[in-house]
Amino acid sequence: MYFRFATAIRLLASAVFFLAPAIAYSYTGPGAGITAIGSVLALLVGIFLAIVGFIWYPLKRFFRARSGKSQGDNLGQQTSERTNNPANK
Repeated sequence: MYFRFATAIRLLASAVFFLAPAIAYSYTGPGAGITAIGSVLALLVGIFLAIVGFIWYPLKRFFRARSGKSQGDNLGQQTSERTNNPANK
Protein backbone atom coordinates (compact mmCIF):
# COMPACT_ATOMS: atom_id res chain seq x y z
CA MET A 1 0.00 0.00 0.00
CA TYR A 2 2.78 2.43 0.95
CA PHE A 3 4.64 1.60 -2.27
CA ARG A 4 1.67 2.55 -4.46
CA PHE A 5 1.10 5.80 -2.58
CA ALA A 6 4.78 6.78 -2.78
CA THR A 7 4.89 5.94 -6.47
CA ALA A 8 1.79 8.00 -7.14
CA ILE A 9 3.27 10.98 -5.27
CA ARG A 10 6.54 10.71 -7.23
CA LEU A 11 4.66 10.47 -10.51
CA LEU A 12 2.49 13.47 -9.65
CA ALA A 13 5.53 15.52 -8.59
CA SER A 14 7.33 14.62 -11.82
CA ALA A 15 4.31 15.59 -13.93
CA VAL A 16 3.98 18.94 -12.14
CA PHE A 17 7.69 19.62 -12.57
CA PHE A 18 7.74 18.84 -16.28
CA LEU A 19 4.43 20.49 -17.12
CA ALA A 20 4.98 23.68 -15.15
CA PRO A 21 5.65 26.65 -17.41
CA ALA A 22 9.09 28.16 -17.34
CA ILE A 23 10.00 31.72 -18.20
CA ALA A 24 10.67 32.02 -21.90
CA TYR A 25 12.42 35.20 -22.90
CA SER A 26 11.07 35.33 -26.43
CA TYR A 27 8.90 37.48 -28.62
CA THR A 28 6.06 36.20 -30.76
CA GLY A 29 5.39 38.60 -33.59
CA PRO A 30 1.93 39.44 -34.83
CA GLY A 31 2.15 37.13 -37.85
CA ALA A 32 3.22 34.10 -35.82
CA GLY A 33 0.65 34.88 -33.13
CA ILE A 34 -2.25 35.12 -35.58
CA THR A 35 -1.07 31.93 -37.28
CA ALA A 36 -0.94 30.09 -33.96
CA ILE A 37 -4.42 31.33 -33.00
CA GLY A 38 -5.80 30.32 -36.41
CA SER A 39 -4.25 26.87 -36.15
CA VAL A 40 -5.72 26.28 -32.70
CA LEU A 41 -9.16 27.46 -33.85
CA ALA A 42 -8.99 25.22 -36.93
CA LEU A 43 -8.07 22.27 -34.71
CA LEU A 44 -10.98 22.95 -32.35
CA VAL A 45 -13.46 23.33 -35.22
CA GLY A 46 -12.17 20.10 -36.77
CA ILE A 47 -12.61 18.23 -33.50
CA PHE A 48 -16.11 19.67 -33.08
CA LEU A 49 -17.14 18.68 -36.61
CA ALA A 50 -15.73 15.18 -36.12
CA ILE A 51 -17.83 14.80 -32.98
CA VAL A 52 -20.90 16.08 -34.83
CA GLY A 53 -20.26 13.69 -37.71
CA PHE A 54 -19.76 10.64 -35.54
CA ILE A 55 -22.52 11.33 -33.02
CA TRP A 56 -25.21 13.61 -34.45
CA TYR A 57 -25.77 12.12 -37.90
CA PRO A 58 -26.14 8.48 -36.72
CA LEU A 59 -28.57 9.70 -34.05
CA LYS A 60 -30.44 11.67 -36.69
CA ARG A 61 -30.73 8.56 -38.86
CA PHE A 62 -31.85 6.52 -35.87
CA PHE A 63 -34.61 8.96 -34.99
CA ARG A 64 -35.70 9.24 -38.62
CA ALA A 65 -35.88 5.45 -38.94
CA ARG A 66 -37.74 5.22 -35.64
CA SER A 67 -40.40 7.68 -36.78
CA GLY A 68 -40.87 5.74 -40.02
CA LYS A 69 -40.07 8.65 -42.31
CA SER A 70 -37.16 8.84 -44.67
CA GLN A 71 -36.07 11.45 -47.11
CA GLY A 72 -36.88 9.15 -50.01
CA ASP A 73 -40.47 8.70 -48.81
CA ASN A 74 -40.95 12.45 -48.69
CA LEU A 75 -39.56 12.87 -52.20
CA GLY A 76 -41.84 10.16 -53.59
CA GLN A 77 -44.87 11.72 -51.93
CA GLN A 78 -44.10 15.14 -53.38
CA THR A 79 -43.60 13.69 -56.86
CA SER A 80 -46.89 11.79 -56.76
CA GLU A 81 -48.72 14.91 -55.57
CA ARG A 82 -47.36 16.86 -58.53
CA THR A 83 -48.35 14.24 -61.09
CA ASN A 84 -51.83 13.75 -59.64
CA ASN A 85 -52.55 17.46 -59.53
CA PRO A 86 -55.13 18.36 -62.27
CA ALA A 87 -53.56 21.81 -62.65
CA ASN A 88 -50.35 20.23 -63.96
CA LYS A 89 -52.10 18.27 -66.75
